[in-house]
Amino acid sequence: MANSAPSSRTFQAAVERPLSVVFPSTDGRWEGHDYRVEVIAEAQGLDGFDVVVDFRDLEAALDALLAPLDGRCLTGLPSPRALAEHLLAELSPKVPSPAHLAEVALTDGRGRRLALRP
Repeated sequence: MANSAPSSRTFQAAVERPLSVVFPSTDGRWEGHDYRVEVIAEAQGLDGFDVVVDFRDLEAALDALLAPLDGRCLTGLPSPRALAEHLLAELSPKVPSPAHLAEVALTDGRGRRLALRP
């Protein structure tokens, strides 16, 4: 039976991927970090297939964005916040309407989480 949820409800879909990067520190040294990158898309209501977005499309967009960053020294992205801002800016246009990118979060190995919303 198809879901007939009212369109006033907000639904979310999330994907998560690992990422290892190195940032330059203020004293000239390099500092490595391992993260879980979580991307959350949301929409009012569900589409005709009862989903927010196709997970495969969201995963593919995230994978394509993370691949050139993984295992690299991020000279152009000097901090975790800059990385999260970059991911947010690059992924936002890849989420098909009527859904939108709601959040990008980086969680490190100690459980510290940095989340940004547009």
